[in-house]
Amino acid sequence: MTIQRMEHIGIVVNDLAAAVAFFVELGLELEGQMPVEGPVVDRIVGLPGVRSDVAMLRTPDGNSRLELCKYHTPASPAGDANAPANALGIRHILFAVQGLDELLDRLRPHGGELVGEVVRYENSFRICYLRGPEGIIIELAEQLS
Repeated sequence: MTIQRMEHIGIVVNDLAAAVAFFVELGLELEGQMPVEGPVVDRIVGLPGVRSDVAMLRTPDGNSRLELCKYHTPASPAGDANAPANALGIRHILFAVQGLDELLDRLRPHGGELVGEVVRYENSFRICYLRGPEGIIIELAEQLS
């Protein structure tokens, strides 16, 4: 048996509405939101008494999904919303975009802040790291013609 595809990436957030708004502004499409709880969920995630809300978002091409999850119980341990790009763990998600400058302007009111600078990488891309809600680092790459 081999892997067929990557279905989604899950990110735990504290403010689900703000995170959803950010990723919708980025261009993802909200597929739906729902509460998730019960003994089966407890067994899957290895935590007792899980009560959470989940939002599933899809990339415009329909090939990738992002799951945002807010745990109400049990309480989540504090994370470091300012962790640098080289901290251990999943550190960023890359999205191929068009109109990078306009997109950055639209994401700023949703908490989007450049981590470094927008740079030209060789003759192929303009790239930047953007810190969004909950400190999530998003890499945006615009292919040059």
